[in-house]
Amino acid sequence: MAVSWLDEFTLPGARRASSLPRFSATIIPSCQEVPMRKDLSRRKFLERVGLTTAGVGLSLFPDAAEAYTAIASLPKRTLGRTNAKVSILAFGCGSRFLMYEDEEKAIAALNHAIDLGITYLDTAYAYGDGKSESRVGKVTATRRKDVWMATKIPDRTRDAFLRRLESSLTRLQTDHVDLVHIHSLGQAEDLEKIEAPDGALKGLLEAREQKLARFIGVTSHTNGEILATAIQRHDLDCVQMALNASRNGRFEELALPAANAKNLGIIAMKVTGQEFLLGNAAGKADIDSLLRYSMSLPVTTAVVGMPTLAMLERNTTITRNFSPLTKHEMDRLRQQLTPSRDGLEHRLSGHLDGPTAALELFWV
Repeated sequence: MAVSWLDEFTLPGARRASSLPRFSATIIPSCQEVPMRKDLSRRKFLERVGLTTAGVGLSLFPDAAEAYTAIASLPKRTLGRTNAKVSILAFGCGSRFLMYEDEEKAIAALNHAIDLGITYLDTAYAYGDGKSESRVGKVTATRRKDVWMATKIPDRTRDAFLRRLESSLTRLQTDHVDLVHIHSLGQAEDLEKIEAPDGALKGLLEAREQKLARFIGVTSHTNGEILATAIQRHDLDCVQMALNASRNGRFEELALPAANAKNLGIIAMKVTGQEFLLGNAAGKADIDSLLRYSMSLPVTTAVVGMPTLAMLERNTTITRNFSPLTKHEMDRLRQQLTPSRDGLEHRLSGHLDGPTAALELFWV
């Protein structure tokens, strides 16, 4: 019987799914050689940075950090009309990032993600009431040129949006972000609030004009039709939407074509439905299939939360070796995931990805 990806890893603070891990993460060679001290064996190096055992937080050894100095390479795509090139795997700095309870380990994990070639960081005020942004800022303060920084603002009025963005910039230790989104567009009445004369859309446009953000966008978890309407009506640069093989919210059918028609930068999220789609049961699939599915769509990058180093290593390996699924493979995966669609839509209804302590929700 196939082994579920979730059986292979332990999330921070959770019980191990089995007595022994079935996957031992290793650094996959890339076009750049990872330098190591001559007196430090490869095995010892991996042990010291906490990569040989699944579910272990990154060990903070100065000589190990010194040894891993090269930035690896991942495939990149152009982010639509922005013309920026970013890695096709993005690091999700939401609730899964906050599951690193020790801040030093969280910061070390994010630095390691960048070292592995991830160049797109996705954060938001809602992720721990700014806690995620503060962590990201501590990394990007010295690595700003290595990454594309995106944040999201939940407020629905112009004034509140701009005030919140200013505080986000302070936490991120920068005077501008590459991309700011209106966070989590919902149903038609939510779009009406955003489009009101004093709505958040006005603040979003002003943020770009005032160079608080180079580019602007909107995210949505639940309604592809409403997001498509927003795309068609407004001068956005990017859009972020739930795109997975269950095709929840009709984003793939409605919002994705609308975004491509305007050459927007497209960011896929909810690739695994926050692990809801992972597993061996009916309506589930493995991480390789789910990640490859989203990356095989006409998108630029896929945001994934990775609360352990084993997950980070596994996903960067998949990405480095990525090859698109065939049409037949995509059709088969859609059919396989259809039984999970309604459940995922219910789970994402009213969703705003904040911190969670309910680790049992991750196991299927």
